[in-house]
Amino acid sequence: MTGLVLNRRQEELVALVRQEGFATVEALAGHFAVTPQTIRRDLGALCDAGVLRRYHGGVSLPSSVENLAYAARQALQLEEKERIAALLARHIPDEASLFINLGTTNESVARALMGHKGLTVITNNLNVAIMLSDNPTFQVIVAGGVVRGRDHGVTGEATIELIRQFKVDYGVIGISGIDLDGTLLDFDYQEVRVAQAIVEHSRQVYLAADHSKLGRNALVRLGPIARVHAWFTDRPPPEELAAVLAESGTQVHVAPGG
Repeated sequence: MTGLVLNRRQEELVALVRQEGFATVEALAGHFAVTPQTIRRDLGALCDAGVLRRYHGGVSLPSSVENLAYAARQALQLEEKERIAALLARHIPDEASLFINLGTTNESVARALMGHKGLTVITNNLNVAIMLSDNPTFQVIVAGGVVRGRDHGVTGEATIELIRQFKVDYGVIGISGIDLDGTLLDFDYQEVRVAQAIVEHSRQVYLAADHSKLGRNALVRLGPIARVHAWFTDRPPPEELAAVLAESGTQVHVAPGG
């Protein structure tokens, strides 16, 4: 199912399943004070979109080795992504150089940057490249490599090699999961290698990630959040992670309006 837009109950339902790991129809119906039929309709839409996975007796999240489908990720936390993107964009001055990597939140960042002037953007995200090329004052450089049909991301050795030719002002990265010990996690090894190159070749690293990434399991380790200069999110981090952030010196910017 493409074009799925989640209502508030569905977003809270996904967050609850992520927290608990598994949930039954009856438990969800009781939690939200709605009928089991209503929950089954919600779960049917979410499972068809790949956001949740059916198991005998209930639902859980997809596995830690496979990310949600691109269309499903687009539907999640739409309003939060837009607020995060608007806040991050205010920290990018005109005439700056930056990397932008893959992810639906980073596509929101690209939209928020369209009012800037004179940016030089190197990206392996074809959706971002096409969007930003509509601003005549921007120079947009697309990394070469293998194009993934599912999200128009470009990865591989050629991608990494191009990134290594630059040293930019800002590297804007997304992530699939943030462990409470501060470890940044993702699903795709090639995508992680590209993100690591961006971190290495950026003077300032900005992470754009909403609260749903906290505690989310993913297979591949990108590195510690200490590598990030500033994290832009929609809710204050939990106490355990806040202590890690304070020790690492990573700034946290919480987007207003939540």
